[in-house]
Amino acid sequence: MANITANEFESLSDLIYHKTGIRFEPKKLYFVSKRIQKRMEALGTETASEYIRILRFADPVNHEFQRLTDLLTINETYFFRDFPQLQAFGEHCLLDYSEEKAARGDRSLRIWSAGCSTGEEPYTLGIIILEMLDHPSAWDINITAGDIDLGALKKAKKGVYDDRSLRDVPPSYLQRHFQKRQNGLYSISPKVRNMVRFEHINLSDKKEIRKKMGFDFIFCRNLLIYFDDISRKHLVDQFYVALKPGGYIFLGSSESVGRISTAFKIRRAGGYIVYYK
Repeated sequence: MANITANEFESLSDLIYHKTGIRFEPKKLYFVSKRIQKRMEALGTETASEYIRILRFADPVNHEFQRLTDLLTINETYFFRDFPQLQAFGEHCLLDYSEEKAARGDRSLRIWSAGCSTGEEPYTLGIIILEMLDHPSAWDINITAGDIDLGALKKAKKGVYDDRSLRDVPPSYLQRHFQKRQNGLYSISPKVRNMVRFEHINLSDKKEIRKKMGFDFIFCRNLLIYFDDISRKHLVDQFYVALKPGGYIFLGSSESVGRISTAFKIRRAGGYIVYYK
């Protein structure tokens, strides 16, 4: 394993934070060291300090930094993760909100899955929309799904998953929205796939985030736990700007919008507390 000192770890942690907004605490030293070792072996680098110098001064277009980031980001996700929250979205927020929009003659839905990982979340949202709206074909539906991990995005675009990713998918949904392949894997249906547009995005890139506007729903689940308080607050503030009036934001079950920002309003959706603009 790479022999990284406390000073080297702090230097690397500061660099990662500056470029991504993600802060790795000292307790993550072993985790980070193992992933640095993989990149050092690939480059033939002898010491951690030499590798850090490459990141700082010999990586002008961030190719190596991207490879390291892909190793450092954790992509633990699956379809219909945190079902109670998704139930609140589908059975209450989506239905109420879409009914209000339809009454105004607006049949468009814009959803942002920020930190989409390997695609299970945005595809899940697409399935829920198809199942819950009475006439989904009458709607213009666009789900923007972004992540910093290029490897995860590559898998997401393929839309092919194993039983582990599908373990919480209701059998009827599995039959309607997936196609079983000869190798035992499943492909997401074209109808769902066509609703989702994937993009490579760094959520700490303020310039890019400011371009995000006009969303009805934003999902950023189980991601803000990797950010420090300052980065977390800035991002949630930008989410508020990106939402249309009346639009909803969903964070992970261990994250609280109310502890980060007081700008959002609160309502109860079934047995779930949700936040909206």
